[in-house]
Amino acid sequence: MALVLLLVAACGQAVTTPSPRASTAAGVLPRFISSELVKGPNRFVFSFLDASGTTPVGSPDRTATVEFRGPGGESVEAPAAQFVWAIEGVSGVYVTHAEFPVAGAWTALFSTSAPGSPAESIPFSFDVKDDARVVVPGEKAPSVDTPTLADVDGDVAKISTDETPVPAFYETSIADALAAHAPFVLVFATPKFCVTKTCGPTLDKIKTIATAHPDITFINVEPYQLSVVDGQLQPVLSDANELQTVPASDAYGLLTEPFVFVVGGDGVVKASFELIFAPDEINEALAGLS
Repeated sequence: MALVLLLVAACGQAVTTPSPRASTAAGVLPRFISSELVKGPNRFVFSFLDASGTTPVGSPDRTATVEFRGPGGESVEAPAAQFVWAIEGVSGVYVTHAEFPVAGAWTALFSTSAPGSPAESIPFSFDVKDDARVVVPGEKAPSVDTPTLADVDGDVAKISTDETPVPAFYETSIADALAAHAPFVLVFATPKFCVTKTCGPTLDKIKTIATAHPDITFINVEPYQLSVVDGQLQPVLSDANELQTVPASDAYGLLTEPFVFVVGGDGVVKASFELIFAPDEINEALAGLS
């Protein structure tokens, strides 16, 4: 995962590496936040940078829509994108949904406007894959033994880098939750070592949602290998001085963090959210979950 993690813009917003297939004549440049798009349904996350490609310009008062054209002339229209703060008041992204009927080379046509700026339409070429590396909705959630408070004599600081952890998030492992046949929310997030700088805000949102859903199990998993050094968790780096993923990250095919999975009592992933989400997205996924 360290080889394909998203870069971080100056203000802390996660963006993908610049693509040579994006328009260079536009006043703003689209950036894909989603790490992969595949044949079938997709939650599509994107944002905009200024013409220099360095400063995020996404904001609540900038509208954004996107249409897609496929390799065989296919046409897919997505709902108007919703702006979501990644870091409240600092940076944000846009979220919409699209279902691609075929894999191959596609083109996205972004339309955007903001107060005081002209409306723009910007084409962007990208690839749709046949299959996703990450576990997607409709697939079985992999069963993995993840660290719990029982493994560390109740000392949450030995398994979480969250400065204000919720102990309940570390009482149940993924394997135990699946064995119990009860719905749960799985969050891969590491506030201290988060490459995208959005793990802390993600966990803060999840804490509020968990309070409103006391009947649902919430599990937070640190996605990287950690060890206690001088009383604090520190990453176990590779020989190349890179973060190393834990078995659960590998089992779920993570390409970045944070990542949230909503799992039903049948062990099937009902919804997933890469990096950034609006609380109402999670609440909608939890409605009627069993």
